[in-house]
Amino acid sequence: MIAHQYVRGITFTGSERAGSEIASNAGKALKKTVLELGGSDPFIILDDADMEEAVEMVVEERLSNAGQVCTSPKRIIIMEKVAEEFIRKVKEKVENIKVGDPQDEQTELGPLVSTDAMKKVLKQVSDSVEKGAKLVYGGKQLDRPGAFMEPTILTNITPETVAYKEEIFGPVICIYPVKDEQAAIDLANDSIYGLGGSILTKDEERGIRVARQIETGMVYINHVTATAPELPFGGVKNSGYGRELSKEGMKEFVNKKLIRVTSTDAPY
Repeated sequence: MIAHQYVRGITFTGSERAGSEIASNAGKALKKTVLELGGSDPFIILDDADMEEAVEMVVEERLSNAGQVCTSPKRIIIMEKVAEEFIRKVKEKVENIKVGDPQDEQTELGPLVSTDAMKKVLKQVSDSVEKGAKLVYGGKQLDRPGAFMEPTILTNITPETVAYKEEIFGPVICIYPVKDEQAAIDLANDSIYGLGGSILTKDEERGIRVARQIETGMVYINHVTATAPELPFGGVKNSGYGRELSKEGMKEFVNKKLIRVTSTDAPY
């Protein structure tokens, strides 16, 4: 399909491996591509943020669609001085999550897309724990039909662990306590991915200052990374390139053509 003469551009959303293969084939055919691939979005909670709001937002958004969202807040970065309280409150909330049929309006956490997907996430968790990560809660398959796993909380995550390096596409809340704002920025940028990111703060100017230093295609302040028709959507690094939505998305697949008329007596 990519090689077909009537196909002049390709846009793809999916995995790094598939995106690389598509871009390679499109490159051979000299055709434009836009890729939206994996993500490991940082969610930075600055020390002036509202604790209850932070807990509510993290749990709700990270467990949305069983954690299977490209822009889900996959790395929760919080200041050390409030980290213990934050972890305790997140655990209390996660312990009471209602797991069940996603068609039931009372359900807060449904199954993963497949048994294979669930097994991959469980292995990422177990491998991380073996390398020193602390399992605060969950980490197991639920004893019920379907690809259900417990909502999970990990801390003490080091660069040697799978959780630090890879995108975890499931209901796993990875929490990283850091000493200060600069450490939060450094950690946020220490990833092969760069799709979205979020910053929670009561100081808008501070939030913007931090956002400018985050290496992602999008940063939302006091909101999780989202989509809207008028806002450009896309990432950098291994999260892909190009933009979808908004006028920027339209321009990706519009050929820019110059037609210039010059009078015969013009000097140039």
